[in-house]
Amino acid sequence: MLKGGYAGKVLEVNLTTEKIREISTEEFFDVERFVGGKGFGAAIMWRKLHAGTEPFAPENPLIFLTGPLTGTLCPGSRMCIVTKSPLTGTFCDSHVGGHFGAEMKYAGYDAIIILGKSEKPVYLLVNDEDLDVRNAENLWGLDVFETEERIRRENTEQALRVACIGPAGENLVRFACICVDRYRQAGRGGTGAVMGSKKLKAVAVRGSGKIRLYDTEAFVETATKARNALLRNETIRARKRWGTARTITLTSDQDLLPTRNFQEATFEEADSLSAEVLEKKFWIKHRACHSCPVNCGKLGVVRTGAYAGTVVEGVEYETLALMGANCGIADYEAVAYANMLCDKYGLDTISTGNVIAFTMECYEKGILTKEDTSGVECRFGSSKALIELVKHITFREGIGNQLAEGVKRLAEKLGEKAEKIALQVKGLETPGYDPRSSPGLGLAYATADRGGCHTRAWPTSYEMSGKAPDGTVIDRFSTVKRAEIVKAQQDYGAAVDCLVGCWFVRGTVGKELYAQMLNAATGIEMTVEEFTRLGERVWNLVRMFNVREGFTRKDDVLPQRFLNEPLPSGVAKGQRLTKQQLEQMLDEYFTLRGWDKNTGVPTKEKLKELGLEFAVLQ
Repeated sequence: MLKGGYAGKVLEVNLTTEKIREISTEEFFDVERFVGGKGFGAAIMWRKLHAGTEPFAPENPLIFLTGPLTGTLCPGSRMCIVTKSPLTGTFCDSHVGGHFGAEMKYAGYDAIIILGKSEKPVYLLVNDEDLDVRNAENLWGLDVFETEERIRRENTEQALRVACIGPAGENLVRFACICVDRYRQAGRGGTGAVMGSKKLKAVAVRGSGKIRLYDTEAFVETATKARNALLRNETIRARKRWGTARTITLTSDQDLLPTRNFQEATFEEADSLSAEVLEKKFWIKHRACHSCPVNCGKLGVVRTGAYAGTVVEGVEYETLALMGANCGIADYEAVAYANMLCDKYGLDTISTGNVIAFTMECYEKGILTKEDTSGVECRFGSSKALIELVKHITFREGIGNQLAEGVKRLAEKLGEKAEKIALQVKGLETPGYDPRSSPGLGLAYATADRGGCHTRAWPTSYEMSGKAPDGTVIDRFSTVKRAEIVKAQQDYGAAVDCLVGCWFVRGTVGKELYAQMLNAATGIEMTVEEFTRLGERVWNLVRMFNVREGFTRKDDVLPQRFLNEPLPSGVAKGQRLTKQQLEQMLDEYFTLRGWDKNTGVPTKEKLKELGLEFAVLQ
């Protein structure tokens, strides 16, 4: 019997049969082995989805998941959305803040599983135990902002929280996202496209319930310790003031900032995109997710000029990096406007910026012509091209129909010259950090479960400090200890993703406080070592999901540019991550994980050790 921390129910909605059923959380999940969030998602995807199922098939589940700390006083508690990615074909868990997850718990649900496909557009309304699948034909075609406003008006419920898609999701853009609370996104991997394939426009929730805790006094005491640790931390204080944008000049100075499709890693006009400029000219208000003291969200308004009236929460670092420097654009107002369009249309700004920068380089090198690009002159530094291509991608107009398929598919269509400059891993466009000046990050990209991703491990901080977690001195550009660091961070991160905790605070909160909060909330009694083992278990199950889909060591690779082209300037001038270095790190990594070195597949012994006997493939 669940002692606390959980809402207690799972909601399963089949849009094909129009059947809705509720299941007990403890009947549906092995709670102590998988805990919640990513762990629950991995267990469902393994059980519910047959290998080789197309991501846009009705059988592909779309799962909204909370964790045992979501909706509590735990700072930075969030939710995640799990599905099979239409961009990569891998397992995809996309995490999002805001207030939707907490509201879902208050409504009584630890998970909402969407199956099947509706014949016509619909949206799901969850108002405590009042459940309804409603006609959404009048919402289809509306942008995210209009959709949320319309749903609120229709239900006259101001406390309603809405997760919805825009035209990009409806048009099955493979990197469309699901937008929550207007300015928050489950951004990576194409969750919005899966939602669009099911003709599901939105999920709207309202809850009036409470979350019962196993030991309220102990939980409040521990959550307060976590909150105080955040308030005392210098890095967190900087993030509170400047958000993620605070790092844009630092990454440029350290040869990490993608510039002109990763041809360089230092942007000569990075200062124009800096947090100091945004604070002075753009931001008007701090914003926070549920129960978080960091307030890292920044609401900004463009007051004058061509983009006057632009309102957006951000601009976040990744957007400044990929839609700014990576496209050679130093005009923060143009980037903010493009950011707003992505929010309205429901596009992942990381993939969008990467795809557009790739298009610009192809155009400048003659791989694409003006005729190919629907008349858009796609040159680096062109704000007009950036904005036009965002629109073309959303509505799959002209060249946008090809760009909407993502960098990997487009490069394969354009040929060998294009593939050499396509920045992606397993089909997921690489984010805003260049691993040529951070070799550990290269290993993290290559082994990340959902493709090129920086939120599975972040060894860069250790590399830049010159010290490993154990205090050992390391050279920034060497590969020593990188496998050890990456594995440890992946396991810890996967454990926190089961709770579901925020990436930005987990380093400060630490595994001890997370384990204590989990125990006080649920009564599970998990040690710090068992908490880490939880992450390792979930990481291995997700790896086996991807193995079942055909992914092995051959797919743990990096873009050719990172392996073959040295950085041309800056503090890391001449640096590249060679294929030999990557292979060496992979050998060490697989050995540490107890996976077969030749294939990258977890061994039977490792799976049995983790209690994953059911995942052994015959």
